[in-house]
Amino acid sequence: MSTSVSTTHTSPALASAAARPSRLATVTVWSLQLVSAAMFLFAGGLKLAGAEPMVQLFDALGVGQWFRYVTGGIEVIAAVLLLTPRFAVIGALLLVPTMIGAVATHAFVVGGSSAMPALLGVAAAAIVWLRRRDLAALIARG
Repeated sequence: MSTSVSTTHTSPALASAAARPSRLATVTVWSLQLVSAAMFLFAGGLKLAGAEPMVQLFDALGVGQWFRYVTGGIEVIAAVLLLTPRFAVIGALLLVPTMIGAVATHAFVVGGSSAMPALLGVAAAAIVWLRRRDLAALIARG
């Protein structure tokens, strides 16, 4: 009795196609990025422009207005990065801890709803997950 072992070889074209995300995944991640970028450009812009509610919020924090500029700058820079395909994952990575801080701030310091920063943090984490291959490629390049 003879047994034969069949080995299948995947062509480079098939391997490349398998590594590419589906159209749905691409549309999903870009939709998340565009909506998140718009939200963070708006929120960060308000902070940098010195909108009165933002000034009052950071006064309530008690850490000084410099922190408003830092937070606004992070949000605007991250929003721009979200719109740049190669660096979108870096923008999302900047936003995850920023939104964790925002949730904690609302929950323990200033009060009010932390639903929006939580939602934006989840969106940023989802972008990191969906773009994890991009992150791996950036790390591999050094």
